[in-house]
Amino acid sequence: MWRKTGTILISTLIAVGIIAFMVYRVWDDLLVALEHAVWYYLVLATLVCLAAWWLRGLRYRSILSSIGVKVGVAFSTACIFVSQTANLIVPARLGDLVRILILGHEHKATVSQGISSLVVERVFDIVMVALLGAISLGFVFNVPERFYALIILPLAAGAIFFAVLLFIGKIPAKNRYLRMILNIMDQIREASLTLRALVILSASSVAIWLLDTLVCIFVIMMFQEEIPFFVVLLAIVIGNLVKAVPITPGGMGTYELAVAATFTLAGVPMAEATLIAVVDHLLKNLVTLGGGIVSIYYFGGWVMDSIRTAFSKRFGGMGPDGV
Repeated sequence: MWRKTGTILISTLIAVGIIAFMVYRVWDDLLVALEHAVWYYLVLATLVCLAAWWLRGLRYRSILSSIGVKVGVAFSTACIFVSQTANLIVPARLGDLVRILILGHEHKATVSQGISSLVVERVFDIVMVALLGAISLGFVFNVPERFYALIILPLAAGAIFFAVLLFIGKIPAKNRYLRMILNIMDQIREASLTLRALVILSASSVAIWLLDTLVCIFVIMMFQEEIPFFVVLLAIVIGNLVKAVPITPGGMGTYELAVAATFTLAGVPMAEATLIAVVDHLLKNLVTLGGGIVSIYYFGGWVMDSIRTAFSKRFGGMGPDGV
């Protein structure tokens, strides 16, 4: 029990330690920057962040519809809010599993449908953000070689994934567990490889990441800085690709470090780069947390009970039977 609980504690301490170290190094400069901040840009950033969440809800509704789960935009958006809020608390993106519980409870969706919807969303998120990163590389100079590797790897993995989807449907299976896996792959294929799905999911994913970049641009404007658009885009790409590796809950610490490092490579002073990265991620996490709290009330108290039970079984080794 203590070993599993320690997993959460250690990953959280890593996140806090990274952010604390970054802020400590430039504390005096941060105070000066905050004194001269133009705060109405923070309101604009928040509105854009909410718009990005609504678009995520639209995309997730489309994914669910393609695998036979019919929901409204409010439900799909709330579903993501709750799972992402859980991801702010636990490592390894285990909060995503909450969606499977919600879909099963509210719409009698199967576990395979829940898993399929998560995989499709994650694949398009990673591949499209990497594609935007590849485009931004053509407009940013003196980019480290490791950035190229970080961007090319998910693009190559995405190409392999879609190739496997096309091929695996031709494989017969008698083993029950293999059939379950093939069923999930078939649902993923239905949700992602039709022309309509490719267009809708690709376009919406690109739009989501551009809105995410716009949030950061408004944060930059709040501190009266000027950073070229493609540098900001590259920073958001690198931050989210690093964040995709589940080292800390919600990518806290690692995201800020990656975004700030990208800005400094483009000549942005460390103090400004740190402040922008920290405020950008803090704003996005606070919107996520607020949306998660509202969404829990939207679904009802059973959601919190299910989350506590699921996580106690995963990290504490106990929980009520049948959950």
